[in-house]
This record gives sequence, structure tokens and C-alpha cells, in this order.
Amino acid sequence: MSGVWVFKNGVVRLVENPGGDSVQGGGGNGRRKVLVHTTSNEVITSYSVLERKLNSLGWERYYDDPELLQFHKRSTVHLISLPKDFNKFKSMHMYDIVVKNKNSFEVRDI
Repeated sequence: MSGVWVFKNGVVRLVENPGGDSVQGGGGNGRRKVLVHTTSNEVITSYSVLERKLNSLGWERYYDDPELLQFHKRSTVHLISLPKDFNKFKSMHMYDIVVKNKNSFEVRDI
């Protein structure tokens, strides 16, 4: 994981390509990143696939915010918040999922 940590509005996030377009968008020389479910070695290609994997790990869907897909695990204080549009699913969202599910997901360059 490389890049610059940015603190803005009380939130710290990793900017992987500071000053440039998102690596996820395919611009520049950056590699595209994908989220992989490690148990099945399956690349997450849609929110429906991701939701099934998260449900199997005990995550429950929240429907409070129409702009976001949110998941909560009752046994923790963790909340996963994702943009409603899968095309806006970026590496920072992937790393959030990996950190909260250490042995179940990983981010890979393709």
C-alpha cells in the first residue's frame, strides 16, 4: 500500500495516486485493483456478489441512507459504507473491507 494519507473533515484516508486520476479509473500507468474473496479466490464483480460474501461473514445490510450501501456486524462497532454505484467502488473501499475482514478478502493488482 503506497500513497499519501489525507486528513479531511475528521476522516483519514489513503490517496494512492496523489495529484492524478484514481488508479481505479484506469487512467495513467497505474494498475487496476480488484477485491478478491480469498476463501473462494473469487473476484468481487458486483455488489450482489459482495453482499452474499459479507452476509456469510455475519454482516447485515443497513437501509438508512439511500445514497450508500451500508453493512454492520452486530458483534463489532464496524460499519462498511460504500457508494451506491459499483462503478464508484474504489480501492479505499476495498481496503476498508479488507481491514474489517482480515482473513476473508484481499486487494490485488491486475
